[in-house]
Amino acid sequence: MMGAIGQFLLFLLDVCFWIIIIQVVLSWLILFDVINVRNPQAANFVRLIERITDPVYKPLRKVIPPIAGIDITPIILIFAIYLLKSLVASVFFA
Repeated sequence: MMGAIGQFLLFLLDVCFWIIIIQVVLSWLILFDVINVRNPQAANFVRLIERITDPVYKPLRKVIPPIAGIDITPIILIFAIYLLKSLVASVFFA
């Protein structure tokens, strides 16, 4: 039972990791005008990803300002996810 809970938590952390990666790549593609957000389907997808990530990003952005104009919030979240995955693995699979 504990192994199943641990695997589920690791799965959720993996999903969070990939959502952050998708958001970062989307922001770059929009910045370099590869994705046109005037396209309704693209705009809907971008809004969906932003609705998922913004509640996590906003509190961190208040504490951690951009460095040289670069938002490091996704990097910090990916590092936190890595630490949480290590913690879950050590607690549930030690």
